[in-house]
Amino acid sequence: MNFAFLDSGTGGIPYMLYLKRKCPEMTCAYLGDTLHFPYGEKTPAQITGCASQAVDLIMRKWNPQAVVVACNTISVTALDNLRSSFPQIPIVGTVPAIKVAAEVSRNKRIGLLATNATVRHPYIKRLERDFASDCTVFSRGDADLVAFIEHDLFTATREQKFDAVKPAVDYFAENGCDTIILGCTHFIHMDDIIRQSAGSAVQVIDSREGVVRQALKVERAREPAEPHVLPSGEPPDDGALFVTGFRQKKDADEYSVLCRNLNIKWGGILS
Repeated sequence: MNFAFLDSGTGGIPYMLYLKRKCPEMTCAYLGDTLHFPYGEKTPAQITGCASQAVDLIMRKWNPQAVVVACNTISVTALDNLRSSFPQIPIVGTVPAIKVAAEVSRNKRIGLLATNATVRHPYIKRLERDFASDCTVFSRGDADLVAFIEHDLFTATREQKFDAVKPAVDYFAENGCDTIILGCTHFIHMDDIIRQSAGSAVQVIDSREGVVRQALKVERAREPAEPHVLPSGEPPDDGALFVTGFRQKKDADEYSVLCRNLNIKWGGILS
């Protein structure tokens, strides 16, 4: 298997689907650490611990050629630790597209929509200082929107979807932002709703292109170097979604609906 994708839930699925559209020949599987969702409300130590357990599970079960951490919160908090703990595998992170936003913003007023853990992290301030020093960044951690997307999005009405994004869109409008960064991968599931709600004068950007480009680069650089050894057992179905468990009985139905709507395979619980 070429890639394993990891997120705290199902937010990073659009990254896997984007990679598959660009390179259908690449094989992938996805793990959502649903037992520990949401990462965005945890301490840095908790995020690092949960993410390390998840990567260890991926390595033992799948032994992919590269891991894509399709989660901004894990990446800004724990990526260095993960790379140190698992030096045998390339690990590609995902961080908010602050550099791109600074380049495309016309009025230099940027909105960052992310988790609370991401917007509070010092790494974000470094990105702002290094790449957006001529901009004002208005950050919003939105745990309610993350939870809505993880558990309610795929059964919600169109009106409920617009209601869910309204507080964030209104906040950025009140601060005159002409660019919104989707700094949590969950929000990409609602990219179209956010765009429509914000209006055509506002640019909405994410990091899919950059992350997938880097993932393909590191995987192709590694592929000829050493043989790929599968762990014992059957490899996962290409493009399948796996989770670490259900916290409520209704979760199983929710993920079944998600897979059906996105036309992806349900892999089950990985443990």
